[in-house]
This record gives sequence, C-alpha cells and structure tokens, in this order.
Amino acid sequence: MQLIAEAYDILKRGLGLEEKEIAEIFAKWQDGVLNSFLIEITRDILRFNDTDGRPMVEKILDSAGQKGTGKWTAIDALDKGMPVTLIGEAVFARCLSSLKDERVRASKIIAAPARDAFQGDKQQFIDDLEQALYASKIISYAQGFMLMREAAKVNEWTLNNAGIAAMWRGGCIIKSVFLSDITAAYRENDQLENLLVSPFFLKAIATAQPGWRRVIAQSTLWGIPIPAFTTALSFFDGYRTETLPANLIQAQRDFFGGE
Repeated sequence: MQLIAEAYDILKRGLGLEEKEIAEIFAKWQDGVLNSFLIEITRDILRFNDTDGRPMVEKILDSAGQKGTGKWTAIDALDKGMPVTLIGEAVFARCLSSLKDERVRASKIIAAPARDAFQGDKQQFIDDLEQALYASKIISYAQGFMLMREAAKVNEWTLNNAGIAAMWRGGCIIKSVFLSDITAAYRENDQLENLLVSPFFLKAIATAQPGWRRVIAQSTLWGIPIPAFTTALSFFDGYRTETLPANLIQAQRDFFGGE
C-alpha cells in the first residue's frame, strides 16, 4: 500500500498528472505484471469524484491510521533479526503522516528543492515506475518469506511456502497474479533459500533494475519522499553484496566495548 501511494505521489507531484490520468495508468498496470486487488481499487479510487467534480482522494486527510499488524510484523522481524525493511518503513511512513500539524508548520519553514518540469520521455518514466513498483514488490515478498523461514526455525514448523502463496492468491487484500509466480518458484524448488535467487525473479529484477534506479534518483532530486522504494533498493543492493561495511561497525563496537 505504501509503495502504491509513493507511485501515486511521484506521478502527481513529479510528473504533474491529474487523478484521472493517474487512474488510467493504474488501469494499464492492472493488465500487466502488477495485476492485483490493490492496484484495481486504487484505479477505482482515483476515478471517483465528489459531487463538485473534484477527485474524492484529494479531500481525504493525509494522515493514515493503522490497526497494528504492520507494527507487530516489524517488531517480530527485529526480535528475529530479519531485515523486513519495507514493512518497517511503511509503518514509520504512517507514523510520519500522523504528524500533520507539525508537518504543516515545517513546510512553512524548511525549503523544498527546486522542482523543474520533467523534460524527459514521460512514457518511459511511467514504464520505469511500473518496473520500480514491480521490483520493490518482489523485495517485499522476499523479505516476508525470510521472516516466515526464521519463524519456522524458531518454532520448529514445516511450512508449505507454495501452499501459502496459493492460499493468498485465493483471496485476500494482497491477492495478485504475482502470487502465482511465487507459488511456481516454491513448487519448482521447495528448498529455495530466497525468492531473489529463483530463476524467474532473478530475471525480473535484472529487467527492472535500470528503471528502478532512474525512478529513485529522479524522485530524490524532486524531494519526493519514497521510503519504501528506497529501502527496497537498498536491501537488494545489500543482499547481493559479498562484503558490507559492518566490519567497521564491529571494530567500533570492539573499540568502545574495551574502554
């Protein structure tokens, strides 16, 4: 949901599109790899106008609530030492959104970067955004299955990952065509260490990478907050890296720990 909201923000504030135009982009995405219940309802929400003809979504207060599921998941991930960064950032994004009055005051004081009109190929950028959303979604599910894998170890469970994905595909708010690909990946290899190393998703991420990086770079230059997109890419870059700078952190810990 946070990723979709960020994509909406990029299209609206970055490209300057109206809700009806954004709705048609989501309608097109619904016919592709992003086909899902959430994309479908986002399309319909953006198409819905109030009685005065203005998009209803513009009149809804930008302060998101939560029931605690994301918070519980983030806490459990921390307890188990699993980097479920996307859900964590999504929870924090909602927390930040709830600081509405403070954000309004800050907006009057802290200057935003200059946001020039987009001069590039707009359709190419929209296609890049579709790939960025797809790649980030893959990362989110990969992280979720990592957490379930660790929970299975701790609790001595035997999980049927292909069955879990198929069950979600059958009907819930994360229902999507994409879940069929996860089911297939785990049926092909029930000992799959991570979705990111399965042949299907390895190819999908490789295809998405250039556009994914371009979207994040441009959005950052615009000053549009995209915590879910950026943490997804950072996780990916960290996961594929043989040597991380944690050796320096450990040296620092050893240094002050010996004082």
